[in-house]
Amino acid sequence: MTVQLTPSQQLDVKQAVERLRQRFDGQLNTETIARFVDESLDRIVANATIPDWVPLLAERFAADRLRALIRLESSDLDLNPSVLFLCVHNAGRSQMAAGWMRHLSGGAVDVFSGGSEPASEVNRAAVAAMKEKGIDISQEIPQPWADEIVRAADVVVTMGCGDACAVFPGKRYLDWEIEDPSGKALEAVRPIRDDLEQRVRDLLAELRTPASV
Repeated sequence: MTVQLTPSQQLDVKQAVERLRQRFDGQLNTETIARFVDESLDRIVANATIPDWVPLLAERFAADRLRALIRLESSDLDLNPSVLFLCVHNAGRSQMAAGWMRHLSGGAVDVFSGGSEPASEVNRAAVAAMKEKGIDISQEIPQPWADEIVRAADVVVTMGCGDACAVFPGKRYLDWEIEDPSGKALEAVRPIRDDLEQRVRDLLAELRTPASV
């Protein structure tokens, strides 16, 4: 591992590995989990703007990569469909879309999101707009995408990241032309939020997954 951590951060990482070990007990071994956390640390630290968050960011990124790995290695033909939402900063559109998909699917869809250039935090106007609909994305943290996650997704939805978005042959891609909420007031973000809701509902119908609400 090339990341230089403080003693406190090293402890945080060890605790993160243990939490993930418990979460994925019986599905993945400790060595695999520790390796993914190490690799995720290397990816996260290069662009981290808030050093204290590095262990948490690495844990969340590793958790999504491990979820994807389990899907890729599973022989289960009845897995829930999975959708990955990608945009540039993983701070507005992709976070709102992921929030809608988790909410409307009621857990019947495995949801991932990421960005080509992750921001330091989720767009506050996007958080406020989603809160008006009873959806809390305030605890989400922008993160990059990873090959495992893209390969594990049944559908990859891109929003404004162009050539920077990951492209794998044979994967189903949807490109949603949606205005970027960055720098916009709450009043201007509401129509973007509502547009995303309808698109997510339409995608759920295509996936033959009834909206729970």
